[in-house]
Amino acid sequence: MGCVGSSHKNAEETTKKIRKPKAWKNPQPLTRTQLKQMRDEFWDTAPHYGGQKEIWDALRAAAEADLTLAHAIVDSAGIIVANTDMTICYDERGAKYELPKYVLSEPSNLIDG
Repeated sequence: MGCVGSSHKNAEETTKKIRKPKAWKNPQPLTRTQLKQMRDEFWDTAPHYGGQKEIWDALRAAAEADLTLAHAIVDSAGIIVANTDMTICYDERGAKYELPKYVLSEPSNLIDG
């Protein structure tokens, strides 16, 4: 019986509504180019800190997608969303994945350039 309850709880956790993080401000104003560079650096190095590459790839795809598609990607990859803004997620094995807000949304002080 414990297994049935556990899997039900996991199913509920993965169906949480995903949303963009609350508005945030970078200490220094960023250009789109700088933001893209920060994101690329994060995604290039993130798998080296643990977790499965496939999950990191799914998280990147979800972070770059609209919310409906992001929800489908997260569900199909079996990712457990701990925070609805996707800043903390887990895979089915319990590995933790922490995503900085800058890969999930743009700062309020983004500048052209």
